[in-house]
Amino acid sequence: MGKTRGAVVVDTDRCKGCGLCVAACPLHLLHIAEKSVNMKGYSYVVQEQWEECNGCTSCAIVCPDACISVYRTKEP
Repeated sequence: MGKTRGAVVVDTDRCKGCGLCVAACPLHLLHIAEKSVNMKGYSYVVQEQWEECNGCTSCAIVCPDACISVYRTKEP
């Protein structure tokens, strides 16, 4: 059985940087962008270390604005 990989896609225009997803990520792969803001003036969430994400969807589940989508793939 292959390893599951995930990719987090954040709708940066809708994200208000509340940080709930950052706290929910068990692998600590998300962080708030320090020098970037969206068109509403909020700092938004970005994913670090793409190769480490396991696609658990914890971040998407806790997002109050449904800004996060998680895509999963299985490696052979």
